[in-house]
Amino acid sequence: MDPLVNEINSYLVTIFNDVLMIEEKTLQSSRFKDVSIKEMHTIEAVGMYHQHTTSEVAKKLGVTVGTLTVSVNNLVRKGYVERIRTDSDRRVVKLALTPNGRLLYRLHDKFHRDMVKETIAEMDKEQSEILMIGLRNLHDFLERTKEQLPE
Repeated sequence: MDPLVNEINSYLVTIFNDVLMIEEKTLQSSRFKDVSIKEMHTIEAVGMYHQHTTSEVAKKLGVTVGTLTVSVNNLVRKGYVERIRTDSDRRVVKLALTPNGRLLYRLHDKFHRDMVKETIAEMDKEQSEILMIGLRNLHDFLERTKEQLPE
């Protein structure tokens, strides 16, 4: 195999594992130690600014509504997520972050933004754009691969 492909693969695997480990350890050593990394990603999928249905969030996470409901129940109990019934149809339930959930979201988002800023810190605009092409290619590959997975 091409040495450059091997090196890039090694970095991608290490980065993926390191990000998850850092996120998990940061949660466990913070005031948010009651949140698992899986729950953190649920909070991220619920999002800061818009209310989403359980189905929308489940689709975003690539999980079943039943699986998501377990996480949401825990996050509601812990005070990070709330269920809101719409006025137009009381049967429709939307998910939203509580103030504590929004604080956690912002802290998590800051880590991601800092990571990106550090990644491109010594790059000029052209180098950053080349990185963006590679990331788009990777994203497109992952999206195509997800589509081929069994339900």
